[in-house]
Amino acid sequence: MEYGSDHAEYYDRVFRSRGKSFEGEARELANIVKARAPEAASLLDVACGTGAHLETFAQIFEHVEGVELSPDMREVAARRLPGVPLHPGDMRDFDLGRTFDAVTCMGNAVGELGSYDELVEAIGSMAAHLAPGGVLVVEPWYFPENFLDGHVGGHTLAEDGLVISRMTHSRREGDKSRLEVRFRVADSAGFKEFSEVLYSSLFTCDQYLEAFAKAGCRAEFRPAFKLADGRPNSPGLFVGVREEGPGDGLR
Repeated sequence: MEYGSDHAEYYDRVFRSRGKSFEGEARELANIVKARAPEAASLLDVACGTGAHLETFAQIFEHVEGVELSPDMREVAARRLPGVPLHPGDMRDFDLGRTFDAVTCMGNAVGELGSYDELVEAIGSMAAHLAPGGVLVVEPWYFPENFLDGHVGGHTLAEDGLVISRMTHSRREGDKSRLEVRFRVADSAGFKEFSEVLYSSLFTCDQYLEAFAKAGCRAEFRPAFKLADGRPNSPGLFVGVREEGPGDGLR
């Protein structure tokens, strides 16, 4: 999904106000990578959004790059990360012409893929950008058995003359979830409202693991990814290591 300019503008502030720590997540992810590839020096963040994770990755790894489909998100990331290569691209078929020691894909972005075949394509494209022995970390959307049909959420941020109200409603439609997000913003200029609808596929855990295997990665699912303070961050993480093999992948 390509987020609009309004969503891109408020994305970081809203999620930080809800307790999300992009810095803490990035450091935890770096620890996961380094535990499997201690000499990892390069990282690619796919669906990098506003670059909030990349900002911390750049302090840990010698070289980082990002791929992001949304031009509005890339624009925010470019302001945050001058000098960091940020590529437009679709996770299903991008080709940067080089490999990395680690590839990450956070924010449940893979859930936005429309089918299992597209999931296989995306995991394959990410794995193709891994050097042999490289680490691929993917944050999934919910599985069919733990998605909360009819879930309603709400949050209000008030700071520095700005008030943002964010409300969500989720429902299941077949093998997909429909998440509607409505914003109402008040500032010195008055009120503004906008909404977005996000459809995500409810892939099974086995489907994710199969996609990793087809891409030549040994993978495991780590349930209930938590930050250092113990706060649950997402349904979990898939962590794969690319099999050693001659002559494959990008160079």
